Amino acid sequence: MTILSAQDLVLPAAAFGAENPLPPIQRKAGRGRLDNHADLPAEMRQNLEYGQLGYSLPCLTQDNYDRSLVDRPIPTLVLENDHLRATVLPSLGGRLYSLVHQASGQELLYRNPVLQPANLALRDAWFAGGVEWNLGSTGHWTGTCSPMHAARVEGPDGSPILRLWEWERSRNLVTQLDFWLPDDSEFLYVGARIQNPSTDPAPVYWWSNIAVEQAPDTRVLVPANQAWQHGYGNRLDLVDLPVQDEVDLSYPMRHRRAIDFFFEPLPEQQPWIAALDADGNGLVQTSTERLPGRKMFVWGESRGGHRWQEWLSPGKQNDGYCEIQAGLAKTQLEHLKLPEATEWHWLEAYGRLDVDPAVAHAEEWEVARTGVAATLKSLLSATDLAGREKDWLTVADSAPGETLSAGSGWGALELRRTGWKVSTGTPFGDATMSDRERAWLPVLEGRMPASAAAPDGTLVGWRELLEAVEDDNWLSWYHRGVARWYAGDEPGAIEAWHRSRTSQDNPWALRNLAIATGDESYYERAVELSSPQRAELLAEAMNAFLASGGTAQAQRVFEQAGHLASDPRIRHAKVRLLLQSGDPEGAESLLDEGIELPGLREGENDLAGLWREIQEQLGKDRTVPTQYEFSMLGDRGETGS
Repeated sequence: MTILSAQDLVLPAAAFGAENPLPPIQRKAGRGRLDNHADLPAEMRQNLEYGQLGYSLPCLTQDNYDRSLVDRPIPTLVLENDHLRATVLPSLGGRLYSLVHQASGQELLYRNPVLQPANLALRDAWFAGGVEWNLGSTGHWTGTCSPMHAARVEGPDGSPILRLWEWERSRNLVTQLDFWLPDDSEFLYVGARIQNPSTDPAPVYWWSNIAVEQAPDTRVLVPANQAWQHGYGNRLDLVDLPVQDEVDLSYPMRHRRAIDFFFEPLPEQQPWIAALDADGNGLVQTSTERLPGRKMFVWGESRGGHRWQEWLSPGKQNDGYCEIQAGLAKTQLEHLKLPEATEWHWLEAYGRLDVDPAVAHAEEWEVARTGVAATLKSLLSATDLAGREKDWLTVADSAPGETLSAGSGWGALELRRTGWKVSTGTPFGDATMSDRERAWLPVLEGRMPASAAAPDGTLVGWRELLEAVEDDNWLSWYHRGVARWYAGDEPGAIEAWHRSRTSQDNPWALRNLAIATGDESYYERAVELSSPQRAELLAEAMNAFLASGGTAQAQRVFEQAGHLASDPRIRHAKVRLLLQSGDPEGAESLLDEGIELPGLREGENDLAGLWREIQEQLGKDRTVPTQYEFSMLGDRGETGS
């Protein structure tokens, strides 16, 4: 029999900390127009130009985590039969943390031994491992480190289904995940559904991001003969599989640098992707036709690539992981249009594949991929999977039964505002609203009482309601400003923030004015008014002053840090301050002491750059310490794979 149970998993985990109250109004750096945009297929060009997300609002940034690993209980929901044991993290985006093949004891995913956030997601915090479900916009989704609603549902065969659902706030979409493990099944089925309850079309993006353990002989196979290569440059290039520049690209550990491969699917082929070890064993993922895209990502076998693996999995005892992924579009740079009042669904399957190693590692690519496809078909054909999907759809709208975990009340709040309808299978009742969501209910009645607390993330989709609020106070003008800024009305936003500080001088409007006007003097007043001081504001202010040459102002901000001077973000800014103040010896000393910057951004290598600049000023040639080497371009900055 299949068993669904709630358990606590004790893991060495970092503290996530509170959300950053400073709204993310700096426009996200998009991918930009590709250098070879005009040469790409017409449909891909159209998808590349559509739906880019400029801000993660109304969500606030999750950047107050640390790197102190302490054993903590993590709530899990476990679905288990005689063949597989699936462990899901409902409080962390519904991540499929582990999938164990019972007979062999083989872990089919990369099961991270620690829970260490890092700055890789749309809201900053992200962690490596398992299967992540990315909805909304290019990147790791806004809900990846947030709770989802979870409940038990009876499956079409009488076995339990674990249902998770939540409201994706940046696009106003509903995501539903039904984990189904029939009693005799050797595959875990995941029924995925996206609902757009709005009266307007919505840009949509989905990638199931699957981390698998890698070794020198791990091979990734997929029904494709070509792939779109995206190597952290500004191009998409179609390359032949599997060999390029005498390197077999299908082996993740043969790549020197971080790189993406978006596979060009062969027509009329069952969509699948597999990562197999030297013996031909490993994970296979397959899906129904709605999810045709497949991808492989590797960190690369450079100092920087290894450093990233260690950064995300401190104390790892293996060769790390690579990612195999499945998506709605061909590449992760594209968005599709989900029509109004429409839902899309598909069924994914995850299980163990055992292939003759002579086939899995055949030098002839066609022999390898067709051999793996034949093995998969004998276990779970496209016809079989389509039948399973039809069975799942008979219960996809079933009302949830026993509640297993609580998500947010944002969906209930939006449904209260809009009157939109969602499936009975994914309810958002008023009872799910906490004090945080209920604080917005007065706006529906034209009121916004002022508060002394830090403002919450502005509900930018409520702009008309915010403009109609009768209360003339600092908070109402503050939120109007953020909503106007999000809508592209920069003069209106600046006016609103001025009126906010006129009503009551406050650090929140002042900080926004510093960004909107480019006048960093607003930062100084914001820091003066902030009580207690916040490391996020201090570091942001220091870096803004340093970027414009305001060394003295940055020093004055630093002098107000007090006990926060030990925060890694402020220590990082202090290195820059010392360097710009003509004290490279002091900057070198600070870096020699060691700075672990938890929020180091993927693709950035600022610590290494500062180190090299210091060495140049001192006339030295000390090698960048390994702890600061996060380059994703290979040890010599190669541009190839």
